[in-house]
Amino acid sequence: MAEPEFTANGVRIGRRLRSLTRAGQVRISDGRLELLTSYGSEIDSAPVQAVRASKPWFAPEDRALADLNGNRYLLTLGEHDPTPGRAGPPAARRFIEAVRRAAGRGG
Repeated sequence: MAEPEFTANGVRIGRRLRSLTRAGQVRISDGRLELLTSYGSEIDSAPVQAVRASKPWFAPEDRALADLNGNRYLLTLGEHDPTPGRAGPPAARRFIEAVRRAAGRGG
């Protein structure tokens, strides 16, 4: 299996008003976006070309929206990229750029 193009750990993943996990994982690998629980169980996945990633209006900088398979997920990532050598999720804008780059839509 190829090295993931994007990985974020410690991500809060929610759908509508329900929190699905507070320490989940977001991964883009082999042309697929996967949302995983903290235990590694799949919440949802889809080909990256079918995913729409965006920044919600009037939301803090650490939030991103991901539309997969007709479901909208609110992802709470880091506000800033972690310093090198430190743990923590990357910024939401890096996630959005990674989805666009992997789908071939520029970035």
